[in-house]
Order: sequence, then structure tokens, then C-alpha cells
Amino acid sequence: MEHSPSSTTDASFGDEGESLLFSAVIGGIVSIVLAPIPFSPVLGGALAGYLTGTDRTRGAKSGGLSGLIVGIVTAVLTIVGLLFFGLFALGTAPNGFGLGIVGIVIVLLFSLLIGGLYTVGLGALGGYLGAYLNEEFN
Repeated sequence: MEHSPSSTTDASFGDEGESLLFSAVIGGIVSIVLAPIPFSPVLGGALAGYLTGTDRTRGAKSGGLSGLIVGIVTAVLTIVGLLFFGLFALGTAPNGFGLGIVGIVIVLLFSLLIGGLYTVGLGALGGYLGAYLNEEFN
């Protein structure tokens, strides 16, 4: 009863590096831990790309997924924060309740768009650089 790897396992894991998703999760965790450091998605993406292997395209994909994970965590925290602090702003607008809701939605959409571009873009850049470093030093 010997275990033989399936074709999906062979495509995900190889001799050159770890799986794309595993590397992205590790890179996302590193980015979240290093969040106080500016441009931390580059560092997490670089680790994800380095773990993925020497293929720069896979490294960029892994780094981008790492940034997406960070973006999702950031979005959830932003939504929770805006809902909590937004409750205080509902009655302070000149038109009362309606303008407070519109303001919360505008800030939320803007922050999600900019935050998503920031984390995914810098994560992909870091992933590309991490794969390049893996190629150079291995």
C-alpha cells in the first residue's frame, strides 16, 4: 500500500520549490507580522517567491497571492474599524443619517481599492524578486 502522488500534487509540489498556495500563506503571515514596517508586502512576497522556486512567473503569482491574503485581512479589519467608529459619525453629518452612511461607503471602497492595489502589487513585485534571489543563490 504505497502512496503515489496524484497529478495535482505533482503540479503543486516539485523539486524546485514549495506549492504556490503554501508559499503565499507563509508570505502573507510574514507580511501581516511585519505590517509596521513600510512596504511589508514586498518582504512577504519575496519570501513566498523564494519558497516557490526559481520560476519568476510562479514567484510573482505566489507573491501576488500573498498580497491578496494580506489585502483580505486588511479589508476585514478596515470594515470592522469603520463599522465601529462609523457608528459615531452617523448623526454628525449635516443631513444626519444618510450622509454618514454614504461617507462610510465611500471611504470603505476607496481604502479597499488602494489597499488591494498596494498589497497585491507589492506582493507580486516581492515574489518576482524572491524567485530571482532563489535562482541566484541556489
